[in-house]
Amino acid sequence: MPEITAQAVKELRDKTNLPMMEVKKALVEAGGDEAKAIEILKESFKKLSIKRAENATSEGLVRVLISEDGKTAAMVEMQCESAPVAKADDFVMLADQCAKQLLVGPGAETPEALLAQPAPDKPGMTLQQLLEDVFNKIREKIVLARVLRVEGNVGGYVHHDGKTGVLMIAEGDQFNAAVLKDVAMHVAALRPGVTHPEELDKATVAAERDRLTTEAGASGKPANIVEKIVDGRMKTFYAEQGVLTHQQFAKDDSKTVSQALSECGLKAKNFVRWVLGN
Repeated sequence: MPEITAQAVKELRDKTNLPMMEVKKALVEAGGDEAKAIEILKESFKKLSIKRAENATSEGLVRVLISEDGKTAAMVEMQCESAPVAKADDFVMLADQCAKQLLVGPGAETPEALLAQPAPDKPGMTLQQLLEDVFNKIREKIVLARVLRVEGNVGGYVHHDGKTGVLMIAEGDQFNAAVLKDVAMHVAALRPGVTHPEELDKATVAAERDRLTTEAGASGKPANIVEKIVDGRMKTFYAEQGVLTHQQFAKDDSKTVSQALSECGLKAKNFVRWVLGN
């Protein structure tokens, strides 16, 4: 049996970032062969992943990446077990690699499809292999929970805690990254339910319009004036119902979100808001 030197253990530990005793045990089992020891450690990863399969992943990160021209955006949700791991450099790197590949690669409809693709900044590795390497280091369950890529005029925002991410998609020939990001930030903070009034329940909208018409009509004012009054009050109703375009813009409440976008030659199309685990 060849001697397992402290230097050999240190070198393998530096490469794998695994506990010293586990590294030494693998080297002993491999007869000092580093390559075999790495394979043994990888096999330990598989066994460990089975043991942790039922563990809850209530922490993690939502990451957003936008192309320079604003025509493509990617958003991923990476989950883990504990808050410290969610802030760890290796975990953040893994999430960012997934987001980058989703943005620049051929796209993916599912997390599994994305993980089968290359890690963009790790030559020779797939994202799945990178995930396994990170798992080997942190020894905590990691799940790529959701992936999304959208095309269009897109802006994005991630809240400072990393647990809420928003993609804001607009229509128009102009691209204004700052305004789209501000609207995405608005969505994260005010949590609208829909983008346009047409997405609300039609019966609820009709009932409110009828109520307001009856109320305004009691004033005895001409029908055309009553209609204008009702239209104005319906805008307030839409904002109260969580319609994004009718909400007062969080950054400048002298205008609505629709008006803020219109000033830049844009019109809201839709948005996607993810909250970690929901």
